[in-house]
Amino acid sequence: MSWKKILIIFLIWRLLDFLIIYFSPKIIPYLGFFPYKEVLDNFNLPSWITSLANFDGLHYILIAKQGYSQYEQAFFPLYPLLIKFIIPLFFNNQLLAGLMISNISFLFGLFFLTKITGGEKKGIPTLFFILIFPTSFFFGAVYTEGLFFLIVVSTLYFLKKNNYLLVIILSFLASLTRLVGIFLIIPIIFHWFSVSFRAKSRNLMTGAIISPIIGLGIYCFYLFKTTGDPLFFLTSQPVFGANRSSHLIFLPQVYWRYLKIFITAALDSRYFVSVIELLIFNLVFFVLILDLIRLLLSFRAKSRNLIKRSLHSFHSVGMTTWEKFGLNIFSFSNLILPTLTGTFSSIPRYSLLSISFFIYLSQIKNNLIKMFILIVFFILHIVLLGLFRQGYFIS
Repeated sequence: MSWKKILIIFLIWRLLDFLIIYFSPKIIPYLGFFPYKEVLDNFNLPSWITSLANFDGLHYILIAKQGYSQYEQAFFPLYPLLIKFIIPLFFNNQLLAGLMISNISFLFGLFFLTKITGGEKKGIPTLFFILIFPTSFFFGAVYTEGLFFLIVVSTLYFLKKNNYLLVIILSFLASLTRLVGIFLIIPIIFHWFSVSFRAKSRNLMTGAIISPIIGLGIYCFYLFKTTGDPLFFLTSQPVFGANRSSHLIFLPQVYWRYLKIFITAALDSRYFVSVIELLIFNLVFFVLILDLIRLLLSFRAKSRNLIKRSLHSFHSVGMTTWEKFGLNIFSFSNLILPTLTGTFSSIPRYSLLSISFFIYLSQIKNNLIKMFILIVFFILHIVLLGLFRQGYFIS
């Protein structure tokens, strides 16, 4: 797909989101119940722009401005470091710098996504499902989603191209952006077992496998030196609410918690968000299972020779079966990891990086089903973006 087409699609998406943001105050009353919201007034920008830094966005801005404060170590360092690095280009305005990083990263990420999914014919439907998804607006907000999306899909692209040096760099940066970045080890290992290497390539692949561990290890070492707790990004989670726990809680317990919420909680915006969290988790989880089953069946349907031939076709259009397996397991890991804190809170946002989910939806043969999903996604997108703009916690 050409850059021009991707840019046009991206700009239409941005325009629609800004229209939703602009008109939301005429329909939804403002809540704005989150810390440091008064900081937004210091940027001298219209509220339809500053609202894209609501909630966690303010923490990234404050970290970029003054370093880590107590408990903010829950937010990984690469994104605020980049904001701090480029703010001279934006009149020392951290909010504008964050928006620029997120949006440019996401735009480039869309380009790499079309490359790994098989060009324009397969890439455009995947792009539409991602852009229309109820919480896709986080890609263009002062959040890590846009940057992390670029790192993940470009890692997969350069892995496919056997450019292991860039894979080492990108996967290292991934685990400095978000904890789930360490799970890029999964598609890298699937790649390792699917191709043969010269000795030099093996050394580079070993480096690619350990680089996400090194990135996370560096941040853990920093936390140990500054707080005495190398896992402070985890143990500080309960401070930010959302009923998060610092010890492992497994999926059946999370479902039990939500059952109690639906029975006992008041019917307000938080109840609505809890319903959305559960529905989106179940949808993504179910689709990823279907995708995994399809991949297993495809393995079974092919002879060993055909499988071996497909595993080495890394210069063909689209993804090989092994690449799809690696991406599916990564997508599962991305979805399940946040639930281990005992909640589906923020799952609508975290689901954005379960890329196999969007690829599977784009490959549904029945156009009526695809259209129905897109319409439901778009309606929820309007509602959730409007609520987020007006200071309601969405994800």
